[in-house]
Amino acid sequence: MITHFQYKPLYENKEMPGWRFSFYYQKQKYNGIYFPDGKIEWSSDEVPNDEEKIIKQIHEIMLFHVYDK
Repeated sequence: MITHFQYKPLYENKEMPGWRFSFYYQKQKYNGIYFPDGKIEWSSDEVPNDEEKIIKQIHEIMLFHVYDK
């Protein structure tokens, strides 16, 4: 389960889509960029073991906090 999920706009112009995010998963911190098309670019050196499951959770979080305001 993802914990301590945080995100912030990628650009100073907050109307331009794109967000930096970070979270902890299995006691390891992960960072990345979430693009408006749902693409994720990992900034961390490692990618979570069950990446597909984590990506699905990230999509759900971003849909709730960014798009369903």
